[in-house]
Amino acid sequence: MSNQYWKLLPVTSAMVMAQLLTVDIKTSVAQEASPMASQTEALQFLQRRNQLKQINVDNPNEPMSQVTNVNQLRDVSPSDWAYEALRSLVERYGCIVGYPDRTFRGDRALTRWEFAAGLNACLTQLERMIQEGVAVVREDLEKLRRLAQEFQAELTALGTRVDNLESRAAFLEDHQFSTTTKLNGEVVFGISGVATGQRNNGSEQIPKITTFGHRTRLELNTSFTGEDNLFTRIATGTVPELEETAETPQANLAFAQPEDSKVSIEVLYYNFPINKNISAWIEANGGAWDDFTNTLNALDGDGGAGALSVFGTRNPIYYQGENGGVGFQGTIGPFQWSAGYLASLKESPLPGEGLFNGPFAALAQFGYVPNDDFGVALIYNHGYNTLYAGSNSRLRGLGRLFTDSIVGTNHDTYSLGFKWKLMDHFIVSGWGGYSDAKTLKSYEDPDTGGTVSRGYLDIWNWAITLGFPDIIKEGSLAGIVIGQPPWVTSSNINLGDGSRLREDSPFHVEGFFQFPFTDNIQITPGIIFVDSPDNNKSNSGLVIGVIRTTFTF
Repeated sequence: MSNQYWKLLPVTSAMVMAQLLTVDIKTSVAQEASPMASQTEALQFLQRRNQLKQINVDNPNEPMSQVTNVNQLRDVSPSDWAYEALRSLVERYGCIVGYPDRTFRGDRALTRWEFAAGLNACLTQLERMIQEGVAVVREDLEKLRRLAQEFQAELTALGTRVDNLESRAAFLEDHQFSTTTKLNGEVVFGISGVATGQRNNGSEQIPKITTFGHRTRLELNTSFTGEDNLFTRIATGTVPELEETAETPQANLAFAQPEDSKVSIEVLYYNFPINKNISAWIEANGGAWDDFTNTLNALDGDGGAGALSVFGTRNPIYYQGENGGVGFQGTIGPFQWSAGYLASLKESPLPGEGLFNGPFAALAQFGYVPNDDFGVALIYNHGYNTLYAGSNSRLRGLGRLFTDSIVGTNHDTYSLGFKWKLMDHFIVSGWGGYSDAKTLKSYEDPDTGGTVSRGYLDIWNWAITLGFPDIIKEGSLAGIVIGQPPWVTSSNINLGDGSRLREDSPFHVEGFFQFPFTDNIQITPGIIFVDSPDNNKSNSGLVIGVIRTTFTF
């Protein structure tokens, strides 16, 4: 059945009967004393009723709530002109249902078709009462008989329309992709390029090359019980990581997919409820913290929407750890919590790798999220050999010499994130984070021949994101990102040339405007600026231009 049809039916039924069975309050009151219909009159009504097209209005999924007392309707008061009529319908026939918020919304306009649908609902209720031997007021029966005659054409047409809908629904069920699986898709076309910028201590200009690539995703959501979800994402693409030429991850775009159009199963997990407040995720491949954790960023569109850059999309703490493991999400009233474990090389049988012996991260988050407009959360991440993935920085003088897997790193990261919708067209989000990191062994620098010592790293980052939804057109979004990607503020690590590891503080500014041409096509031009790219003030500012077009189906 049409969802819209079923939603209008209960409300309009009460409205119709309130307006038609009682022309005014006096008539309604007078009905209290009306004589009951005889058995013969009731049988005649049933015979007449059976000549009309039967329409089944019973819907087990109907979200409306049955009203047993008119005082349960918050927007109906004894001073309303139809109060006595409504009370009579509730007490005598049970012919009224309200919205879930216990409102009646009696001032809503209705069409002739809605009139007929509401009339039919009360006819069906009256028919049921007669069949069960319940006494019916004769005056009500007469009014309904007249109305049924007047609206016979509409009632018959409604029955035909319902039959047609049932036939179409049956056809779709017979020809659908799967009875348990829904298919969604997203295709991103991206034009991007570095407009200006330097690398390698300012000695080289970054090549100014414009690229055009795509990111394509097909997502299968399969449910076996109606509450669980087996999620499968098949992906491919050609959008490059600009880190390759800019020599800093700070240049990477959120929709980068440098797969040379090779198709793979990028994400695979199974989600199911443990009880009404707790759900679990089994991450088989490509798992990420945002699968089961609220990132509290209004601009987080996972690359296909929202922020254009990796840094602007979400808090860097959510990049520390990936691939396979387990996750949990739960609620305690207005509080939300998430916890999980992810191993980067969980499928490898080699020494120092695998589910428990290789790189891993564990995350816990606890937040206060009373509604969709506000949320604040504390996040903690502990990991082994997963610092580099979430640093969003080369750790100047360190990242070029070795990676996590060579020297070994431990980290404890602490962060605070929030989102606040201050008004209809303005949302502010943000985060701040600190990582206490350690390298686990020294390393010989092949360039200088010296030894890079082991030691500690203090790493900080922060950002404020501003979102302006629906400012020009419904579905549009303007966004601004201001912040500092992770940088080392303090360290006791000595490099191979005898100097102390240090980094300059970078600064990230990003702006974009997401414009929907249709419900399924949107284009987003934007610009990204990074001061002191690669955390090196010797490099001039990095400017990246982007035009992203997203198709969803």
